[in-house]
Amino acid sequence: MRVADGEAVLESTAGRLPQLAHCDYFSPSAMQHSGRGPKVSLRGASAKEVSRDALLEKVAQERASRLLIRKSAAAAVFIQRVWRGRKVACELAEREGADWDAEIKDNQQKSRSYTADDISRKVLRPFLFLLNHPSGRSFDCPRGAKNARRIDSCFKLLLDSISATDLRSNYCSLVIGSVEEQSLWVYQTHKILELCSAVLANDGTGWTSSQRQILPGLAVRVMVALTDASMWKALSQPDNLVKANVAVLSLLEWLIQGSSGLYPAIRSYVLSNFPVPKSSTDHNHPPERDKFIVTASAITMALRPINALSAALSIRKEVNEEVVKLRESSARSADVFVAHILTIPFLIQRIPPSLIPALQHPSALAPCLRSLGVPGSGQKFGASTSSRTGQIEQEFDYFPRSLWALANLVSLVSGSGLATSKCKEMGSRFVKGLDLGDYVKALCCLLSDLSPWIESKQQQQRFQSRYTSEDSDEIDGDQLDIFMGIHRSPIDDGDDDDNRCNDFPAVLQLLRDNLKSFYQSWHLQQLLEACKSSSFSNQNNYETQGLQTNAVPTWEPLGLLEVAKLYSSLLAAFTAFKLSSGPCPILDVLALSQSLFPLLWDWLTSSLNLPSSVGVSSKAAVKTSRSAGTLKDGSASKTTGGKWAAAAFVLRMRTKGTGADGSSTTDKGSSSRVEKVDPTRESEVDQGVSQLWSFESMQKGPAGIPADAVPVLTLFCAAYAHLLVVMDDEQFYERQFPFTLEQQRVIAAMLNTMVYNGLMAPSKGQNAALMDAAVRCLRSLYERDCRRSFCDPALWLAPAVSLDLPIANAARLHREGSASGKMRDFFQASGLGGVLTTIPHVLPFEKRVHIFRDHVKQDKMLKRMGGEAVGPGPGTIEIAVRRDHIVEDGFAQLNGLGSKLKSCINVSFVNELGLSEAGLDYGGLFKEFLTNLAKAALDPGYGLFVQTATEEGLLYPHSAASSLGHGLQMIEFLGQIIGKALYEGILLEYSFSPLFVSKLLGRSSFLDDLSSLDVELHRNLMYLKRYEDDARDLALDFTITQEIFGKLSVVELRPGGADIAVTNENKLAYVYAMADYKLNRQMRPAIQAFIKGLSDLIAPSWLGLFSAKEFNQLLSGGEHDFDVDDLRAHTRYTGGFTDSSRTVRLFWEVVTGFEAHERCALLKFVTSCSRAPLLGFKHLQPAFTIHKVVCDAPVWAIIGGPDVERLPSASTCYNTLKLPTYKRLSTLREKLRYAICSNAGFELS
Repeated sequence: MRVADGEAVLESTAGRLPQLAHCDYFSPSAMQHSGRGPKVSLRGASAKEVSRDALLEKVAQERASRLLIRKSAAAAVFIQRVWRGRKVACELAEREGADWDAEIKDNQQKSRSYTADDISRKVLRPFLFLLNHPSGRSFDCPRGAKNARRIDSCFKLLLDSISATDLRSNYCSLVIGSVEEQSLWVYQTHKILELCSAVLANDGTGWTSSQRQILPGLAVRVMVALTDASMWKALSQPDNLVKANVAVLSLLEWLIQGSSGLYPAIRSYVLSNFPVPKSSTDHNHPPERDKFIVTASAITMALRPINALSAALSIRKEVNEEVVKLRESSARSADVFVAHILTIPFLIQRIPPSLIPALQHPSALAPCLRSLGVPGSGQKFGASTSSRTGQIEQEFDYFPRSLWALANLVSLVSGSGLATSKCKEMGSRFVKGLDLGDYVKALCCLLSDLSPWIESKQQQQRFQSRYTSEDSDEIDGDQLDIFMGIHRSPIDDGDDDDNRCNDFPAVLQLLRDNLKSFYQSWHLQQLLEACKSSSFSNQNNYETQGLQTNAVPTWEPLGLLEVAKLYSSLLAAFTAFKLSSGPCPILDVLALSQSLFPLLWDWLTSSLNLPSSVGVSSKAAVKTSRSAGTLKDGSASKTTGGKWAAAAFVLRMRTKGTGADGSSTTDKGSSSRVEKVDPTRESEVDQGVSQLWSFESMQKGPAGIPADAVPVLTLFCAAYAHLLVVMDDEQFYERQFPFTLEQQRVIAAMLNTMVYNGLMAPSKGQNAALMDAAVRCLRSLYERDCRRSFCDPALWLAPAVSLDLPIANAARLHREGSASGKMRDFFQASGLGGVLTTIPHVLPFEKRVHIFRDHVKQDKMLKRMGGEAVGPGPGTIEIAVRRDHIVEDGFAQLNGLGSKLKSCINVSFVNELGLSEAGLDYGGLFKEFLTNLAKAALDPGYGLFVQTATEEGLLYPHSAASSLGHGLQMIEFLGQIIGKALYEGILLEYSFSPLFVSKLLGRSSFLDDLSSLDVELHRNLMYLKRYEDDARDLALDFTITQEIFGKLSVVELRPGGADIAVTNENKLAYVYAMADYKLNRQMRPAIQAFIKGLSDLIAPSWLGLFSAKEFNQLLSGGEHDFDVDDLRAHTRYTGGFTDSSRTVRLFWEVVTGFEAHERCALLKFVTSCSRAPLLGFKHLQPAFTIHKVVCDAPVWAIIGGPDVERLPSASTCYNTLKLPTYKRLSTLREKLRYAICSNAGFELS
């Protein structure tokens, strides 16, 4: 409180309070009722008698009132006493100050010199009394300028005394005087240093402009002089110097205890006077000379305790109590420096560049590294406080202080984010003389301190992602940003607290600059090289002070485990801090490292006891299964390894036609029937399969992984998943680098087992980061195997081979798992629901198809309960279409219905004459309409879809479809048609490109997928990727020329791409930018439209059960033919036909002799679909039926003469073939062939 402004108020208040205490207003009588007394009844009692409780309450109120009066009186007396005491103190301070000013002025006029004792008693004692007074350090009060003048005079006088050569005149000579003089010197020095810290921390409010320039410099000069015995010129004698050094050492130990306020003052000065630059190279404007000197002296003072205490430790040879105390003080000095100085946001960019080498010196960095290398070191940083230097400073509270320590430390050790000449000379290497083991451990501890904050941000991001609609190929976009300088803007989720850092791009850019060493290859490479030696510091003969001493704790050499822990933690940190679009920059470095993957894999195989192979290769398994299966005579094979081969054989039999790629494992010309396996052997085989491909060390999932192996496995999975996306087939299959195909199978089996068991039996200790990385890597391996198989199909099924769960229960669990969120939230789902949502491939394809059909069944049930028509009857949708305009008519009548397309649709065809064709639609006509519409619209000649350059001629959207008038609407409509076909179980003629289906399923794309779209472009990009000469010779830039309807246009692959030449340094960026454009950007509008239409009928989670090839199988069935024996085994006969009837036997003989396309035409004629049911004719509903049509024909028609002239007809609604009783084989063949190839409807009959 300011005395000058408050004297009148205090005096007035103090005079009035005693009067209020004696005022009648507070007397009990005044508080009583002043009206007439209560009325008295004739019986002697008052009319309103007061109860006992009311009387007690009234007494209590009066007692409280009296207590309040006494407290008020006591408060008044206390206020008077405080005010009078303060007034007297202020008057005394004014007199003492006037006397002190007169003394100093008189001394200056007479040019007298003070002795050390005079300075202590005549100058410092009254001065410290003045400055220790509450108003003494209030620099912003009216006395601020006067106090500043006194500080200026005192500091100058003190500096002159310290530099005096005369022992009697040197103030510091008191340290060699009597005990009383020494104690007085210590006390006064402590107060002076506290005052210096206060001056340095003050922002200069209340000072004149000259005082703001001079006082901070004087303060740091006094601090430097008092803590450096070499500046005490009068104490040059050895004995005196020893005592002086002891005093200085004691003074430095006191400085780091916190009461001096030195380090907070330095922090405040840097934050207040050096704003954050716009970039890491913004040092073109050097600070003012005074500020530079003050900052240099402040940095010197901050480092002095570390250097002095380390030097004192280095000369101690024996360990005693004094050495232990020095060691503690030395450690504390590093702790204080780290907590207050290294946690200044962007310290390296703030201070003048010429001061950075002092911070980079090993004598300063090494103790800081050891201090940070202790677990929990971040707890001593304290809570971050807001700066007062502008809006950008306020954003630093968003990040923990551990992050700033991490960024500053990386910049100092590796030179990232620095613009000094020394840092440029460093190039790509660490500071010499440092132990990289200490460096890595310090970073790991800082990241460990950051992990709770990171986990909280990741949980928020996962929570927000459930309500954020993302493009299905956004994942691919992130993954294909590899080697590209593209940083996508984080999604704005509307949360101001979580997006505060996004509002200041300069802050994020500076963070990237400070941490850029992490995503540079030399950083990782030198750490890996250091792992091979006992200590990196032994390779550098840089002499350091105080580093090699037995008083410093011995640290273990750097190992691969520490490096893996560092980079696995960095992946999570870069994502949480939103530094670039996810962790891709670091993953780029990891994926390109030639030596990392072999080191990690060797470490994992040794630590987790993994086998070198899975026992059976993909080709050997097929060969062995033929010789080791159940023989025709019932005996088992006795060959070596028969148990394992039998296991593979049984799994192959169980999953006939359902390999990893969804294709048949039998020869095309062979029958689909397989030899039955003895059920009594299945349990033994299941156990053998489980042992073969389910590793014991992975049976408990991530919870069973040793703690020290978790970071290594996490890093391996994350980096390898990233590498698999950019690895071409030649590198994977032919060159087999970094792993052989046998090793790839071991990796796949290991991850398959671990992820499955982790999902089936989740535990509280399960590592979410490990599971996330393992799932990504496993999916990449599985999807690559689907494209081009390198694993036995049974390997993927091995973990769940013994799982037997009813389809209805499995479908319910899948719906529950899908309802928990997106697939990225797999760790929130558990049990089979999590498995089906995350790794559905562990269940056979047939089971997953049944689960899919159960989803549709349940959806139809809900629709029926809601009153919608999902079958023939009232409420169905009626449409009429022309056969020659089926696409246009279908689009005009069904487009825009959305999810209402799930209802039953009745179709009537109109012939060329404009008349409705005969027949009623009980499902067959709609199937015919749907298949014909899809066939016509998907035909490449229609212009919406084109075929791949491969032999299969698979379909994908035309890149120019979005440029057509109703192109995107038509593609969305086709998505609805495909969804309707899947919803109703109707098979279609065409199949889609795996690349296109991967987009529909939200899966990753591979670089080699480009070959299916543009073979020449893929070949040229691979040539450029392996081009060893100067890429500038090719004269390429980051643009692509595309042609749409004859018009050429240039598209930039990145902003300003026309001005960016392709060089050897960025050629990989060009390759993947081109792939990203062709695989993602160019088709994105069409894919989004198709997905929108498809999702109207089929939930994306339902399709997540299948791979790309399995999706095609679900949509289009198997091969373009069917098994005649399977159809015959499940055919029903009516009207008098039996399987032994002559006409029936002739019919099957004709069908067997048909070509494949004729059999498909027959199937379409009867069922309106040319493809066999997905799971065989057993699942055809209604069953395939041959109905007898009795016709008159002479008996001799068998050997000659006229046969039945009537043509076969069909009822597609009931899958029934109406077959006349033909007598001759040739007649049946002719009539049947004419009927199925006429492309007419019911009018044949």
